[in-house]
Amino acid sequence: MRDLVAGIRYLGRGQRWVAGHGRWWGFGLIPALITLVLYGAVLTVLALWSGDIAAWATPFADGWGSPWQGLLRGLFVALLFAGALMLSVLTFTAVTLVIGDPFYESLSEQVEKSEGHCPPGPDRPMWQEIWIALRDSVHVLLRAAGFGILLFALGFVPFIGQTVIPVIGFCVNGFFLAVELTSVAMQRRDVPVTERLRLLRGRKALAVGFGTPIVLLFLIPFIAVVLMPGAVAGATLLVRDLVPDEDEREPEGDEGGRLPQGAPYGQGATYGQPAPYGQAAPYGQAAPYGQAGPVPPGQGAPGGFGPPPAPYPPHQGH
Repeated sequence: MRDLVAGIRYLGRGQRWVAGHGRWWGFGLIPALITLVLYGAVLTVLALWSGDIAAWATPFADGWGSPWQGLLRGLFVALLFAGALMLSVLTFTAVTLVIGDPFYESLSEQVEKSEGHCPPGPDRPMWQEIWIALRDSVHVLLRAAGFGILLFALGFVPFIGQTVIPVIGFCVNGFFLAVELTSVAMQRRDVPVTERLRLLRGRKALAVGFGTPIVLLFLIPFIAVVLMPGAVAGATLLVRDLVPDEDEREPEGDEGGRLPQGAPYGQGATYGQPAPYGQAAPYGQAAPYGQAGPVPPGQGAPGGFGPPPAPYPPHQGH
């Protein structure tokens, strides 16, 4: 549940980032607008021809009487259009990222710089970066299509197909959408697509929490265009925490300027070594801060054993 909420927060952080950097938000709108026009044309053609497609796909129902033929083909059209919308949501991101690779690469770099550090990325020409992005998108889409076909078939199961399966479908699409959106920052870190899938499978709730709200919002006309720059920014922030850059990790040893450390918290020092502040030394040793050693006979010390030293001379009787 914590990862699910964290994923939603990354989406909010990304939208807040572009809201505070209006120039970059407008810059990120350009490829999304181009893709929207293309997808609008495709979905319009599908809507006009959906009845013919349903009749072609269900020839066995040609002799059925009313209302069964209409119900079956109406259900087919509804599932076909719902599947097309789901696929368009996922492929919209993939196609937009391919078309707008230079745009979103610059946007993602700016997000990382604003957070303090931007990995340099692999030294490859632009055409090779676009080819890798296209190849990785096809890899992800083929996996998503396999789940889509299965869920489409399960959609015909009574009751479950109209209640549970759509919810699962949104979550599956949300996961793969998160994979697509994180590809810009992952590619900069030279993380291959198979490793990206493995990383996000290990944090499924985080990926679903980030991607599923975007899937739902992208179903609203024109919202995909408005939210796309913020979605890329949020995915970049998510990747920064999921795959920290090596240059951001603390250097080890004295060369990095770190002080030597004592024994771990809750443990004493080994024989002959100083005990950390506030901890007792091993048996037979004193533990003043920064020192250690055997206890002289007849004396004690904080953290050691033996009788404490007498602060006053012994009492003399009368």
